[in-house]
Amino acid sequence: MHRTAIDETPGFRLGDGAPRFSVRSATATAVTLVVVGAGDVVTEFPLSQVPGTDRWTADTPDVRPGDRYHLLVDGPDGPRHDFDPERPLLDPYARGLEPTGADAVGQRWTGVVVDESFDWGGVGKPAVPRDRVVVYEANVRTLTAANQDVPEHLRGTYAGVAHPSTIAHLRRIGVTTLELLPVHAFDTEAWLCDAGRENAWGYNTLGFFAPHAAYASPDARAAGASAVLRECKGMVRLLHEAGIQVLLDVVYNHTAEEGPGGPTTSLRGIDGANRYRWTEDGASYYDTTGCGNTLDTSVEATADLVVDSLRYWAREVQVDGFRFDLMAALARDERHVFDPAHPLLERIRRHPDLQDVLVVAEPWDVGPDGWRTGAFGERTSEWNDGFRDTVRQFWLTDIAEERRNGTPHAGIGRLAEALTGSRGTFGQERGPLASINFVTAHDGFTLLDLVSHDRKHNEANGEDGRDGSDDNRSFNHGVEGDTADRGVRAARGRSMRNLVGTLMLSAGVPMLTAGDERSRTQHGNNNAYVVTEDLTPVDWTDDEDAEAMTEAVAALTRLRAAHPALRPTRFGVEGQETPGASRMSWYGPDGHPMTSEGWDQPIHRVVQYYVESTPEHEPFDRVLVVVHGSGRTRDLTLPVRQDLLGYRLAWSSEKHRDHERLRPAGQVFTAYGPGIHVFEIA
Repeated sequence: MHRTAIDETPGFRLGDGAPRFSVRSATATAVTLVVVGAGDVVTEFPLSQVPGTDRWTADTPDVRPGDRYHLLVDGPDGPRHDFDPERPLLDPYARGLEPTGADAVGQRWTGVVVDESFDWGGVGKPAVPRDRVVVYEANVRTLTAANQDVPEHLRGTYAGVAHPSTIAHLRRIGVTTLELLPVHAFDTEAWLCDAGRENAWGYNTLGFFAPHAAYASPDARAAGASAVLRECKGMVRLLHEAGIQVLLDVVYNHTAEEGPGGPTTSLRGIDGANRYRWTEDGASYYDTTGCGNTLDTSVEATADLVVDSLRYWAREVQVDGFRFDLMAALARDERHVFDPAHPLLERIRRHPDLQDVLVVAEPWDVGPDGWRTGAFGERTSEWNDGFRDTVRQFWLTDIAEERRNGTPHAGIGRLAEALTGSRGTFGQERGPLASINFVTAHDGFTLLDLVSHDRKHNEANGEDGRDGSDDNRSFNHGVEGDTADRGVRAARGRSMRNLVGTLMLSAGVPMLTAGDERSRTQHGNNNAYVVTEDLTPVDWTDDEDAEAMTEAVAALTRLRAAHPALRPTRFGVEGQETPGASRMSWYGPDGHPMTSEGWDQPIHRVVQYYVESTPEHEPFDRVLVVVHGSGRTRDLTLPVRQDLLGYRLAWSSEKHRDHERLRPAGQVFTAYGPGIHVFEIA
């Protein structure tokens, strides 16, 4: 595929010499750039097509930052075309977007020429080894909207994310990498506007280069698009100064133009025949996203748009990586078939401007053969939905079944696979860091709701409960929703610690969801992308349970950082010394090596996982992780080994355990209910 340098990409180029503008369309017959300058003076620039290319360009003298602009594009009629020479369209490469007011078809927007200069003050990207990464997924608005320590005018903004109180909290709980839900400029879907609701998550991209203006502070919005961009960059700089990486959740699989009847704001009116996937007869979109359209990344210009956007954010805004929403949709070929060696994936992996970025895939879409976890190859980590389901099943629905029937559904074998990095999913060569482990994410129950609800409660979404997953693997511990019952609350707290403990003690890259450490609730709503703001912000008020959960998370991230045995970079090979891998020994409740019966039978559900590192960059390290997956009290015998003096409890999901004394090998340790216990070894 064709490669272009950043200074050759479409859009405005104001640098040295005469300002120029260009846009790409293979099907247009005429393109006009309309610029509204100071004093609302309107200037029209007819663009000329560069012979033999899809590029249209013109010199644009006297264009300045702050000028507003749009395109007028004409072209042929036909089922794949939607040309209208009188309809204003957004430049797909616009660095700034501002609303111009609503009309009969919804909100209207205009492009804005921006001043991209920014003083980074010598601050570079933090160098965080991948095995030390702890991801924290958050929404710009809801992260700080209710935080009283952030000045009111900065709450819910880029500046609020970078406020000292926010950064101090992230550092306290051991976050290395802040993953932000979409900050590309986005719009609310037409049907939500009609219902008087708002898209709160941003998975409806309006422009792939402009930061979302509504996330900027009031002063920055009033000052214009250049100030919005500066505030966004300032957020990145301050997070970097604190050693925190910035990962953007990016939505390149579809746009806010929705289906053929949706609003035509940009790509559809410029070159829709080549930007979207179509059915073979050209009568309708071929949609693998469930959002009305799917970008056709088998077309060079469309793939270039994605790569150019990534390069812009990685180089000009200095972000550290990207999490690709519905990435399987980006890897479909001209026949709409998933291709793990898709040219776009190869460009993302190989492009010199993207070598220092984290690449994270949501490895599925809703099209045929769209569930592709484990298929994205080198340099890509993937959301591990299998980890999520296994951990929830083990600690929640299996425990619920044990309460009802006396025996849970399954033994401990699948959890052991999750603990050790999901080798069966990602393969020997890719290693455990290919797995982004998570228990909750923005779409689904919060951690507290996961242990408080047996079913979703999405009535506020206005879809009669049809939206949101029904496969939640949750357990309310005997009461649906909030309760004052101290026993139920204690059991829920233990389950939350078990879930987060498994997340932090497993090989792979852990991802927390913002507010889970603060016991955030959405009152059982597992699809809270359209609900009112009072339902979704992180709750920063003083609360004993929230503080206890926050400290549990902080203790776990400290433990993980201290023990390289818990964060291997490679899978070991039996009989070989593999630097960066962890060697594992498995013991049953009696302290003897694990038997096949112990793995498979639901009645057992106990494993003692002795893990030791194979040094590469850090000293030799070893720990013992004890998992007791039953509500019954059980005595466990700590394994006897000739190479140790004893065990000291470093962390437990049970409260009030003795963490000081050294326990000799062979001593009986009593587990009082479902729990995890981590022992450091003397």
